[in-house]
Amino acid sequence: MEAINRESAREKSIRHGHPSTLHLWWARRPLAAARAVLFAQLVDDPSSHPDRFPTEAEQVAERERLHDIIRRLVVWENVRDGRLLDEARKEILASTNGNPPAILDPFAGGGTIPLEAQRLGLEAHASDLNPVAVLINKALIEFPPKFRDRKPVFPGLAGSQVTPWTGASGLAADVRAYGQWMRDEAEKHIGHLYPKATLPDGSDATVIAWIWARTVTCPNPACGIEMPLVRSWWLGKKKNKEAYVVPTILADDSHPSGKRVDFTIGHGAESAPTAETDGTVGRTGATCISCSSGVDLKYVRAEAKADRMGATLMAVVAEGSRSRHYVAPTGEHVAAAQQALPHDAPDQSIPAQAPSFRVQAYGMTKWADLFTNRQLVALTTFSDLAAEARERVLADALAAGHPEGTRLDDGGSDAAAYADAVATYLAFGISKATDYHNALCGWRSDVKNEGIGHLFARQAIPMVWDYCEANPLSASSGNMLDQYTWIGKVLDLLPAATKAVSSQADASVRSFASAVVSTDPPYYDNIGYSDLSDFFYIWLRRSLRGILPSLFGTVLVPKAEELVANPYRHNGKNGAKEFFEDGFRDVFKRARESASEEYPITVYYAFKQSDTDDDGQASSGWETLLDGMVRNGWMITSTWPMRSELSNRMIASGTNALASSIVLSLRPRPEDAPITDRRGYIAALKRELGDALRDLQSGGIAPVDLRQATIGPGMTVFSRYTQVVEADGSPMTVRSALARINEILDEVLDEQEGDFDPTTRFAIAWYRLNSYRSGPFGDADDIARGRNTAVATMQRHGILSSRAGRVQLYKPANLDAKYDVLADESTSTWEALHHAVRLLESGGIISAGVFLRSASQRADGAVDLDLVKDLAYLLFEVAEKNGWTKDAISFNALATSWPELMGAARAATGEAFVTSTLDFGEDA
Repeated sequence: MEAINRESAREKSIRHGHPSTLHLWWARRPLAAARAVLFAQLVDDPSSHPDRFPTEAEQVAERERLHDIIRRLVVWENVRDGRLLDEARKEILASTNGNPPAILDPFAGGGTIPLEAQRLGLEAHASDLNPVAVLINKALIEFPPKFRDRKPVFPGLAGSQVTPWTGASGLAADVRAYGQWMRDEAEKHIGHLYPKATLPDGSDATVIAWIWARTVTCPNPACGIEMPLVRSWWLGKKKNKEAYVVPTILADDSHPSGKRVDFTIGHGAESAPTAETDGTVGRTGATCISCSSGVDLKYVRAEAKADRMGATLMAVVAEGSRSRHYVAPTGEHVAAAQQALPHDAPDQSIPAQAPSFRVQAYGMTKWADLFTNRQLVALTTFSDLAAEARERVLADALAAGHPEGTRLDDGGSDAAAYADAVATYLAFGISKATDYHNALCGWRSDVKNEGIGHLFARQAIPMVWDYCEANPLSASSGNMLDQYTWIGKVLDLLPAATKAVSSQADASVRSFASAVVSTDPPYYDNIGYSDLSDFFYIWLRRSLRGILPSLFGTVLVPKAEELVANPYRHNGKNGAKEFFEDGFRDVFKRARESASEEYPITVYYAFKQSDTDDDGQASSGWETLLDGMVRNGWMITSTWPMRSELSNRMIASGTNALASSIVLSLRPRPEDAPITDRRGYIAALKRELGDALRDLQSGGIAPVDLRQATIGPGMTVFSRYTQVVEADGSPMTVRSALARINEILDEVLDEQEGDFDPTTRFAIAWYRLNSYRSGPFGDADDIARGRNTAVATMQRHGILSSRAGRVQLYKPANLDAKYDVLADESTSTWEALHHAVRLLESGGIISAGVFLRSASQRADGAVDLDLVKDLAYLLFEVAEKNGWTKDAISFNALATSWPELMGAARAATGEAFVTSTLDFGEDA
């Protein structure tokens, strides 16, 4: 788990060639996790073969060999390691009698699971209701194998390299070449719309972006100026290179108010905007820069809906050798942006009540409203050029000797189909670029990321006041040529091997026959994929409706059957809940009808701590998922948290981040499974949960994830029965079963206290009562006597203070920084944990790891590192229950960092050690 989680976290910093850069999709699962889960899903545990591995020692050795394959398999740099992939495939074949099953993901989304199934040599089937998701999957797994090992057809490219054209490298080269042709042709058509900037020295420079502010008329009758709505005046905050917009009120009779706002560029920190003077608009309202009147956002919204919101150019950003040049706006640049709306711009409407959308309140009711006219001209121009490029590809393929054949939508694989495939990737480039080429992209002025922002930093379309309009013909962020460079790098690294299928289908009604399921289903009401993906669909449809008519037959993405609980689409909250629950039950019912007895299925679920109902028990999505499984004949055999945040990042951010995903494994419950009562269920929980908890803790599960991980063995007990009967004769619900699991978990954690030394047992009890606050000496004395110790003894040992009749535990930060654990005449698990927390937070992994190693080497054996880790788990639970968030973060961080701490400890003593510190390169 530690290796999988580490590589899953690292993957977020890998860009070049990563499949996520083919096209944006929300909430992708890490490739490393999917690769590991699929391998484990199909490869037998050694205990399944007692004839080959008769002893436990032999099983452990064989299991470790298989785990070593997983450790290597999840490393990003190994995705093209043919020997390693063959080694993994060999194990899969051995466990499947040479006939591995096809893998089906009925909620394929961004394509992570089908792609990794294909990489492991498995037949992959991907389906989704959303045509954008279907197309992403086709582009990842279906198209590349059709054109495997083919030379590019762009004139002159085929002979441009000595090495063979393997995999999809020829296809990648053509995408880059025809993308370059499109960009060059576009410059001939629309280059005049992007004039250069004149710098202070008189030289010209290519513009990166134009920064605009939305405007409304000041409602003050005595003012009436076109007031700019600006979040921040800052352009760049690099030291000694500060830049910001300086607004000035000038008289101007050409304006109804007789004045206007003029913008210049300021430099230097002395006159820079402060927190009080930066910007004119915030969450609560706006302020007129001329008369200082406060303006309610209701007025701004009303003006926008009445089509009286304008925009004014504040600054022009130009390329420099090592920095940006900021130039005041000119009439030439304003005029270049004032283009007529293209007659064939997408005219589809934005859903009026789409979740996570804020723009409708400001009069943006059509998708075209999210773009400036110049952006619409550019995007429609590129869309038209993609169609022209398709014809060029066809002509060049025919000239290279390929037969024309049938179209891609009809299953073809010759020249016509190849031209369709290249055109599809070119359309992807245009769609990708829209994330940067819209009127909702902000300019980032921070020191590390000075530049153009993009729209989908999260799964929402928020309102942006001052926005930047990027230059698609520049060499900076969002430029069109880069889109094809990125796509080409993805294609270069795709397996492009086993035949695969991506289709549009409703998961609740499609067939699951002849396949083993691994899937990442929707999460109740978290993300409205269909609403969000319309943003891309309108451009993909414009480019590809004639190429892939079967996928782009609808005006917008289908929404009615999308398995998300949207109250506005399903008659309120109750109707949405019913729709979601019924749909989920149908999915798992259909999967159960044709489920294989030989293999488990795997399901990912992104549980969040905030996903709890009013009674604080369980999220509707989580409960619905489990209920849909159990009710339809599935046994839940395990749950494993998959984390995609590095532990050092969680420490730095000061958050208890729950694992990104919980992965559940399920098997069909036998038809003759027994019935039990509440007492029998609780007895089985008590028998099995203790061992399961120890396994989870030794496996590196973070304390914050422990309760979710424990659901696995707990629900294994519950779901093995056809029914668990309550005392009143009614069937036990999933919610009740989860509550019983939590109760038994608390008992098991409490029982662990008996393993600790007397000082630690006292400190745990006192911490439960007071945290690090003081309490009466009399109470402390009673607790200490009951644990065969004394307050005075613990004061000498340095874990608490006792004075004026009050006793108080020391916080980690208040412990002696010069403490020597080897010189201390007496220590405890409590003291070791708290000094480790202090060192982790003040000195980092190495300091804390070296300390723990030293503590474990005491001659008296007073510090058992396993007990130190167990104590971190226990104290996290105490702190979390009591709302002591800062304490909980500290204990969670230490336990989550345990593999790195032990590695640092081994390294400090010269033992063989592979560092988990990762060099992410320039894209980190």
